Amino acid sequence: MLIDQWLPRYDVVERHETWVAASPQRVDGCVRDLDLARSPFTAGLLLLRRLPSVLNGGLRPSRRATLEDLLSSGFVILADAPGEEIVLGLVGRFWRPGGGIVHIRAEGFEGFAEPGHARAAWNFRIDSSSGGCRLRTETRIDCVDAAALWRFRVYWTLVGPFSGLIRRDLLRLIRREAENESPGIRPVSGDGVSRPR
Repeated sequence: MLIDQWLPRYDVVERHETWVAASPQRVDGCVRDLDLARSPFTAGLLLLRRLPSVLNGGLRPSRRATLEDLLSSGFVILADAPGEEIVLGLVGRFWRPGGGIVHIRAEGFEGFAEPGHARAAWNFRIDSSSGGCRLRTETRIDCVDAAALWRFRVYWTLVGPFSGLIRRDLLRLIRREAENESPGIRPVSGDGVSRPR
């Protein structure tokens, strides 16, 4: 996986996956076109996360949360293999209101070691299979020092469960979008998995 090249060592990891009855190219397009704000649940959680910065005048409320919006908020594309995997990176003090984001370039991600900070790598990986593909997402956090790790763990105790819900919701949105426009695919009731006709 490309994420291994950018953050092979990490302190915290979260993984989720789903089966999608669509081509890898279709799924990749849906990942790249995804607007996280299309889900009222995810939009609400993202607004709560951004609320301190909005109230302080640092950010203005947004009705969208696309890849472009993520990039303008501090994420960088670390690796991109269309149809296979995209890896985003982010540096900050995520436990602070507003996230304490440090704007860096992709080249500065790997060697970033400023005390009191953490690096995050987040990917979407598409593994092709007969009749569709497996879509995986993984988030890895590497804390620069022990103080950052302690703060992050306290923060993650509160935020981690919601982060997992958001990621599962994103996978559901991507799956629904990809399968809605895939010819020759029909949903199968009961198990929630779509299979080829």
